[in-house]
Amino acid sequence: MREIVFDTETTGLDPYQGHRLIEIGCIELLNRIPSGQTFHRYVNPQRDVPAEAFAIHGLSGEFLKDKPLFADVADELIAFIGEAPLVAHNASFDLNFINAELEHAGKAAVTRDRVIDTLLLARRKHPGSPNRLDDLCARYSIDNSRRVKHGALLDAEILAEVYLELIGGRQAQLILVETGNDSAAAGTGRAQAIRPRPIALAPRLTEAERAAHADFRASLGDHAIWGDYLRTGS
Repeated sequence: MREIVFDTETTGLDPYQGHRLIEIGCIELLNRIPSGQTFHRYVNPQRDVPAEAFAIHGLSGEFLKDKPLFADVADELIAFIGEAPLVAHNASFDLNFINAELEHAGKAAVTRDRVIDTLLLARRKHPGSPNRLDDLCARYSIDNSRRVKHGALLDAEILAEVYLELIGGRQAQLILVETGNDSAAAGTGRAQAIRPRPIALAPRLTEAERAAHADFRASLGDHAIWGDYLRTGS
């Protein structure tokens, strides 16, 4: 199963009041395990960054002015997320900005039914408790010491850890998959199938040890359980 954990940074709170997305970070999970594949872009918002927004994420208009427009990276983002479920904290905020930008770029919107909101998960699991991302890091002993300011990729990495705690998936199952290209599988973080050795290992038992074991089995009588599994003389 493939999932994408993501976060955004913006110039403000409402895309329909002229605010724009300025950073997006995505983390790929395969069977609830980070694969190492990420998507991260800064985006030129074509407007100023208000002081209150800069205080949160530290991204200035000067820093962003030479970055690509969202329309220039939209196809890359769409290809990266594919059809996977999307995971975000307070997901409606991030989804509203992404869909507003996709609309500006003439692309199809992301449907809400494919989004998992970790804020709602946390409220159900810990009703009455504070459930900001920092609060959940403290609850689950997740190191967020690098989070001096908000940053989309870092926050997505931290959120991926929080998400696994919320769903009880920290000890995800190992799933072996068949693949015709072992190196490609290793590059994606997918587990590889265990195949038989092309040449069997040489036996380590000596003939004397085999004979001693045969004598021991014979001493157990004709109805010993060994007879159900081993051939005489093996």
